[in-house]
Amino acid sequence: MKLSLSLVLLAAVVVLGGPLDDHYHPSFPEEEKSTRTRNANQEQTIEYWKEHAKQTVDTLVNRKENTNVAKNVIMFLGDGMSISTVAMARVYAGGEERQLSFEKFPHIGMSKTYCVDYQVADSACTATAYLTGVKGNYETIGVNAQVPSYHCTAQLDLNTHTHSIAKWAMDVGKDAGLVTTTRVTHASPSGVYAHIANRDWESDNYIRTDGCNPDLIDDIAKQLIHGETGKRLKVIMGGGRREFLDTDLDPEYGTRGYRRDNRNLIQEWLDMAGGAENRTFVWNKQDLFRVDTTRTDKLLALFEPSHCAYNLDRVHQEMEGEPTLAEMVDRATDILSKNDKGFFLFVEGGRIDHGHHDTWGRLAIDETVQFSEAIELARKKFSEEDTLIVVTSDHSHAVSFSGYPSRTNDIFGAAGTASDGLPYMTLSYANGRGYYDHIDLETKGRKDIRKLDTTADYFRFPATLPVDSETHGGEDVAVYASGPWAHLFTGSYEQNTIPHMMAYALCVGDGLTACADTTQ
Repeated sequence: MKLSLSLVLLAAVVVLGGPLDDHYHPSFPEEEKSTRTRNANQEQTIEYWKEHAKQTVDTLVNRKENTNVAKNVIMFLGDGMSISTVAMARVYAGGEERQLSFEKFPHIGMSKTYCVDYQVADSACTATAYLTGVKGNYETIGVNAQVPSYHCTAQLDLNTHTHSIAKWAMDVGKDAGLVTTTRVTHASPSGVYAHIANRDWESDNYIRTDGCNPDLIDDIAKQLIHGETGKRLKVIMGGGRREFLDTDLDPEYGTRGYRRDNRNLIQEWLDMAGGAENRTFVWNKQDLFRVDTTRTDKLLALFEPSHCAYNLDRVHQEMEGEPTLAEMVDRATDILSKNDKGFFLFVEGGRIDHGHHDTWGRLAIDETVQFSEAIELARKKFSEEDTLIVVTSDHSHAVSFSGYPSRTNDIFGAAGTASDGLPYMTLSYANGRGYYDHIDLETKGRKDIRKLDTTADYFRFPATLPVDSETHGGEDVAVYASGPWAHLFTGSYEQNTIPHMMAYALCVGDGLTACADTTQ
């Protein structure tokens, strides 16, 4: 069983003498373990912290601004990756002092995530903001705030359409693509190519169910295959086969698709190949690695009927047909790199969000580490001189990293004892289904977590309020940047500014660019 990059399945891990549970944990090299042990002793001294601070200041003072024109831009979106999620992933990946790959980037800023009509955003209006540069309404994608959610006809007005930086890049001869661990028709990746009044309209069936006319409105899957931007994408990779199939059976499970218009959009995509163009469709990891990227012009890879599997399922259930996010990014960039003019690639670690919604904290945090590893691969693969990498989140989550746990304590373990005499956990949620697993509905008292299997991958962490799906959070999210014009991404700004800053570095779009800015 092949695992992604530096992850291995361990029977038990002992860090600084503090035993962790016998489930999956990211590994780090033996030399890092020994270094951490040495640092634990050194941290007790004044000299250690003064030297650490000195090195940090020296790095900041000698940092040079990179004002090259970017050839490539890779945008990584950790869906629901709050700052607390990043901090907990750090501990899970090796320790409180550890840095995830993108935390080593030289520049960081803060993004305001609200929609035009909602204080706390969803993944649709935020995708419109960070990909098209315009804020919209809750649940809408690729349209301005004149389009209300679920409105059957408002999106038909082309004047409401907002276009993504992927289109801007392709309009000047660059290539573009998207990679996600969700359905490729899900809210975040749809921001690359779709214009829709509701994020749920992934196939014609949903449009009909909501009382609108699917003959009048192009669903999201149809826009990906035949739309102005979608049909031009060189790489489309993720899950979601069911949204492209009707009576045709799924190649892996033999189930029917969700469409009801008698169309097979996968076959339609293949049939669109013209002349000597080489189009390839794959649905498993083995075929993905058989693709000759030197000869493939366009790649459509759909690995599941719905979302891609959680990494921990892939590991524990030995799902050999599922690639890691890093592996998908590697293959995608092999194809996109063939264009001498460069490319724009959108990459989403989407299942961070799903884990949090179900209060499956272990899954969400593990997906964050997977996300970090994909970023590390990209940063090592491309030069900082000509490739801008931007890492951010669309919104936060109602997840907390709290209590007073001791150093090296298991992030998924108990943090201390509450006033009711029972232990409480370091990771908890303000709301969600975890409420039902931790509250005795008869006594209204808390259950003793010592009697629960807190080591299970699908263990639900405690929540204060009973909500079927844990909610997003409304606070700002971080933006990390490395490469040309990365210093633009510092400070606090509206989320819709992000694509304009990327476009400035890439010299695309009709706004300010590094190529046309006479003030430079």
